[in-house]
Amino acid sequence: MTQTLSPAIHNLLLDGIAIPACPLALTLQRRFDPRRQRALLRYYTHAGAGGVAVAVHTTQFEIRDPKHGLLRPVLKLTAEELQNAQQRHGRPIVRIGGIVGQTEQAIQEAQGLSDLQYHVGLLSLAGHRLDGHRLNGHRLNGHRLNGHRLNGHDQRSHDELIAHCRRVAEVIPLMGFYLQSAVGGCELPYSFWRRFAEIENVVAIKIAPFNRYQALEVVRAVIDSGRKDIALYTGNDDNIICDLLTEFVLPTPAGEKRIAFSGGLLGHWACWTQAAVALLERCKQFRRSGAIPAEMMTMAAQVTDCNAALFDAANGFRGCIAGIHEVLRRQGLLEGTWCLNPHETVSPGQADEIDRVYRSYPHMHDDAFVAEHLDEWLR
Repeated sequence: MTQTLSPAIHNLLLDGIAIPACPLALTLQRRFDPRRQRALLRYYTHAGAGGVAVAVHTTQFEIRDPKHGLLRPVLKLTAEELQNAQQRHGRPIVRIGGIVGQTEQAIQEAQGLSDLQYHVGLLSLAGHRLDGHRLNGHRLNGHRLNGHRLNGHDQRSHDELIAHCRRVAEVIPLMGFYLQSAVGGCELPYSFWRRFAEIENVVAIKIAPFNRYQALEVVRAVIDSGRKDIALYTGNDDNIICDLLTEFVLPTPAGEKRIAFSGGLLGHWACWTQAAVALLERCKQFRRSGAIPAEMMTMAAQVTDCNAALFDAANGFRGCIAGIHEVLRRQGLLEGTWCLNPHETVSPGQADEIDRVYRSYPHMHDDAFVAEHLDEWLR
């Protein structure tokens, strides 16, 4: 039986929430640390995040590797903690789980999410191409994406990709995912997204190609589909604030249509989350008022500058996960920056860049909030 989204959760997504992409807490021995994983989730919900995404890029794709066997343990702990947080805070919290791989694997992962009462599956198509481009990222479905060609799969036609998406949507409501090519995404044109928007159980799309032309194609596709129930979420870490402030106005045969990003699903928001939640609310208020202060454009550049340090843009995003870990380590939420892949580390010079943005933009972090509550989150 197809799982569908409750009106309450669907309306929450449409209204717009901050969704951190949750990191993986590990010990010095690179073993799962449930205590600190729970602390992270308590931090996010206490900070006001409206949902949490797990088993995504920030959580490390290696959790699916049989030698680690962490996919279900991480999903189960997250589901339990978020359900507890929902009761604790007296508000719904959207549970989102990542889905990867070819169709059989993706359906199994979607069923696993449904069994654990996740609301939405974030569907990555990163493993569905071999088109002569090199892929930079992490191990996915048994294939390394870090500077090596993805072997064993031909480039798939849009018909095949849409069929794949439809099969997964028969299990759980979907959030589509346009991932930037620098970390393994494939280029998906307007025609793909126009057809994707016709899948009934699609409830949202995370737009993260780091490319304004490609982002606009998704926006146009959703508008042209006539769907008003698909929530757009920014994952464009290089353009977060501008995305959240923009109302897109496009002419159609039926008249002028308007759409905007509802919120964000971001690895960037996995740290300094309280400040991110407040910033999202400001963006929503200003956009709805139609009067956007010039200071928000300054803020947009500051957020992008912070993201460049956290995500290690200077080194092709090699330290994007470890950089988030470094901030959480400084705050005491994580014990270290360790990843399952020992080669996944903070890049040379990246810590200095994080120091710089800490000094330059003290209004961006939430260190005082974390310090006040850290002991209770770690219990």
